[in-house]
Amino acid sequence: VPQNCGAVSDTLLASELFGHRRGSFTGAVADKKGLFEIADGGTLFLDEIAETSPAVQVHLLRVLQEGEVKPVGAARPVQVDVRVIAATNRDLAAEVQSGRFREDLYFRLKVFRIRMPALRERREDIPALAEHFLEKHSRALGRRVTAIAPDAMDALTRLDFPGNVRE
Repeated sequence: VPQNCGAVSDTLLASELFGHRRGSFTGAVADKKGLFEIADGGTLFLDEIAETSPAVQVHLLRVLQEGEVKPVGAARPVQVDVRVIAATNRDLAAEVQSGRFREDLYFRLKVFRIRMPALRERREDIPALAEHFLEKHSRALGRRVTAIAPDAMDALTRLDFPGNVRE
């Protein structure tokens, strides 16, 4: 189950992750399971984890330590068993040093670290990625495009891709 932590406000993120009970805030017209409950027994992917506020980080730490979430407005916590995968484009160790990210949460998340080098550090992957996206989007558009011009491929491999692979 994926969630982009940087795409929503703190209040909405807390409700999305941990759920809420009817009447717990204006607009809460029904109980809603959070993503941790939905992902119970599976995996929750937290993209842009560095964008979370200190308040949300406290709640995340509780889930990782205790295996339970407390939906907004609930009287009791709910037990969950969820594998968490977190991603960010920031250096979390530097975020910890600057005080913007909780050190205890950092170490809970850093059980198994996978570093994905920036695309500019692996230019040899660009032709394969370009071919993949060419095939995918030409199929989706109902067009028959079979190759990328050599000049275009050369231009792609020279780009710095400051937006990394998303660019």
